[in-house]
Amino acid sequence: MLLAIDTATRFMSLAIHDEHELIAEYTARIGNHHTTAVAPTLQTLMQSCEVTMQEVTAVAVSVGPGSYTGVRIGVAMAKGIASAHNLPLIGMSTLDILAYGQPNTPAGNALIAVVQAGRGRIIVQSYRWRKGSWGSRNEPKLMNWETLIETIDGSATISGEISEEGLETIKFAQANAIPVTIAPAGNRLRRAGFLAEAALDRLNSTEDKSEFEAARLLPVYVKSED
Repeated sequence: MLLAIDTATRFMSLAIHDEHELIAEYTARIGNHHTTAVAPTLQTLMQSCEVTMQEVTAVAVSVGPGSYTGVRIGVAMAKGIASAHNLPLIGMSTLDILAYGQPNTPAGNALIAVVQAGRGRIIVQSYRWRKGSWGSRNEPKLMNWETLIETIDGSATISGEISEEGLETIKFAQANAIPVTIAPAGNRLRRAGFLAEAALDRLNSTEDKSEFEAARLLPVYVKSED
């Protein structure tokens, strides 16, 4: 059994995967209530599908980028569980989790994954479809919505957390013939089920399991250039 924990932004998502199928998942926008919500929600999720901690063989966690506090809460909880039970801990980027859950877009379209960074800012990473999966084109960058539109260099689909300001900016871009589309709402939701799948892929394809020692896991934060 693998536990997946994602508290990197105002959304919280938890999942349990038995390495064959996703057997439980909870995802909700909870704002800044991660501290009080994550532990009891995980306990309820495990009880609902009759999974005990003794059955857990691995833990996966979103390491950011995202909210400083949100990332810290999820990473601390995952490290605590993995350390206490001597389990492998697989850290995954929030933006890679978003990309992992997206179907292929129309031929040639880039995928732009977005998470909120607060104060009107967003963290952005661009992907291209290569050999059956999304491959990153660049490193995560901190910017605002207007800057994102200015940097689009071809047709693109945006997925992730799109605020009202972001929606208005995208609509304005579309009205000015910029070839950008918005992924369906269901695809834009960052889900721990996809975190679990991506983490299992990585765990099973890595020979040196020492990479997944809990003490080696570090969160990812993106700072502004200034």
